[in-house]
Amino acid sequence: MCKKIGITGGIGVGKSFCARIFESFNIPIYDADTRAKWLMIHDSDVKAQIIKEFGSESYDENGNLNRKHIGNIIFKNPDKTKRINQIVHPAVGMDLIKWFNHVETPYGLYEAALMFESGSVSFLDFVIVVDAPLELRIQRIIDRDNISEEDVMDRINKQMPQEEKVLKADFVILNDGHTSLIKQVWDIHNVILESIN
Repeated sequence: MCKKIGITGGIGVGKSFCARIFESFNIPIYDADTRAKWLMIHDSDVKAQIIKEFGSESYDENGNLNRKHIGNIIFKNPDKTKRINQIVHPAVGMDLIKWFNHVETPYGLYEAALMFESGSVSFLDFVIVVDAPLELRIQRIIDRDNISEEDVMDRINKQMPQEEKVLKADFVILNDGHTSLIKQVWDIHNVILESIN
C-alpha cells in the first residue's frame, strides 16, 4: 500500500507547478480540480444532484457542464457554494480512495486547494503546503486570470488563511521566486521515501 501525500496551499502559491516537479520524479498526481470537473460530467449520481440543485441548464445539449450558469449562482450565494461542495467533495473523496488503491509507486500525491476545508486530510499520511508572499500571489493571479486586485483579494479571503494552512503542514515549500523549488521538493521526496523504508 502506497503512502498518501497531499499538496495544498492558497490560490496563487504555485501548488500545481510544485506538483509537476514531484511528477518529474515519477510520482503520480491526483489533481482534485481536474477530477472534480470530470466527475461532474461523467458520474451519473453527481450529475443528477447538480441538475436537481441548479436546474437542467447546468449542462448544455452535449452534456458539458455550463460553468457560467453554475458560477453565476454560487458566486452570489454562499449556501449554494456549500451545496455544490457537498455534492462534489464526497464523490472526489471516493474517486481518490480508488485512485490511491491503484498507485504502484511508494507514494502518490493528491493535489487540492480545499484539502483542509473538505476534511480530506484525515486519511493522508503527510500534507505539504506550498507558501508564497501575498504580493507575489496577487500578481500571479492577476497575470493568470486577468482580474483586478480587488477580485483577487476577494478570492483569497474566501479561503482558509494561508498562515493556518502552514501551521497544519508536515512540510512547507516556499515558492518566493528565489528559493530553489527543485531542491525543496527533492528533500521532501527523500524524507517521504525514508519514512517508508
